Amino acid sequence: MNFLAHGWLARAGSNDFLYGNLIADGVKGADLASWPDRVAQGIRHHRRVDAFVDGHPAVSGARARAPSPQRRYAGIALDLVWDHFLANELDLAARDELIERCYRLLDAREAPDRLEPMMPVMIRQDWLRGYADFDFTCRAVSGIGRRLTGPNQLARLIPWMQADYARLAADFRVLWGDLEAALG
Repeated sequence: MNFLAHGWLARAGSNDFLYGNLIADGVKGADLASWPDRVAQGIRHHRRVDAFVDGHPAVSGARARAPSPQRRYAGIALDLVWDHFLANELDLAARDELIERCYRLLDAREAPDRLEPMMPVMIRQDWLRGYADFDFTCRAVSGIGRRLTGPNQLARLIPWMQADYARLAADFRVLWGDLEAALG
């Protein structure tokens, strides 16, 4: 899952809890003592969500369908694709209210070093709403691939994502239902 899904699953919590969920990918290590308690709880929640998603049979099945040369990168692409499907499933008013809350938090607080340069760009370019558009999502996948070393393996996954779109949507519905039941 990516920012929108993590935000949605944390929306009922405090601003600190939501913030922790949003920045967790930029926080390394198990020692969270330097973070306020509710932020640390949010980081741990984010990690539980990631572990659940990574171990889910629908995700394993989707990864197995990815082209073998890029299969090891498929999880990164799928995290963004799941946000695409979620962006189109949510009630627009509730989605937009959450997005504005996320942007206010991210704009007002300093992000961990690894995420700091990205946050203003995410807000300015409105990534969380942008994920509703599949072409935008594909560009985001390709953009992440440009930041990795070597050839852009993520961009090479885009034709597969386009061709497998209906099956990925079905995978998402199963995954999301199970995820909300377990951790929502």
